[in-house]
Amino acid sequence: MKVVVATHNAHKVAELQRILGAALPGLELLPYDGPAPVEDADSFAGNALIKARAAAAHTGLPAIADDSGVSVDALAGAPGVDSAHYSGERDDAANLRLVLTKLVDEPNRAAQFTCAAALVDPVGTDPLDVDESGAAFEHVELGIWPGTIAHEPAGGGGFGYDPIFIPEGYSITSAELTADEKNAISHRGRAFAALARVLAERYGAA
Repeated sequence: MKVVVATHNAHKVAELQRILGAALPGLELLPYDGPAPVEDADSFAGNALIKARAAAAHTGLPAIADDSGVSVDALAGAPGVDSAHYSGERDDAANLRLVLTKLVDEPNRAAQFTCAAALVDPVGTDPLDVDESGAAFEHVELGIWPGTIAHEPAGGGGFGYDPIFIPEGYSITSAELTADEKNAISHRGRAFAALARVLAERYGAA
């Protein structure tokens, strides 16, 4: 079964290959080289669907996409859906520095990562799958990863806000975890583990 990964982010493609590869050995993940859609939804699920719909429409193949970010309690849930461009540019280092700057002397460091994992299949076999958007089949799973924001970056692994996010139950940042450790407990790992079950049921890929 061939499924397009609707992202131009090489880190995410590699991460999804690790997460889904073992669970779905019959699944072939293909890179997406089409145009990037405008992600203007006000939720992670909405943006994930926008990306998956665009890739499915461009390739004619089932597509998976995710949208994720960190929400900080003391920042009223920001960066949230604006996580990738929080500093005004798509720069991981600048984004996390801005979060740390805003949290200087803030005792409440609670935060959570959220990931919405979406599947869009433009070639449905069941007319009942078709919805008002014209997509044959759409499904979204959410993964939540609670934790706290560190006072300074640590670790060289991961990407995005990983160097300043301390997962619940840990004393190190997610950037200090191995890839396998992170995938087993992360928001993205949780969301795509749930989506893997949907893929297996739908395509018999497991």
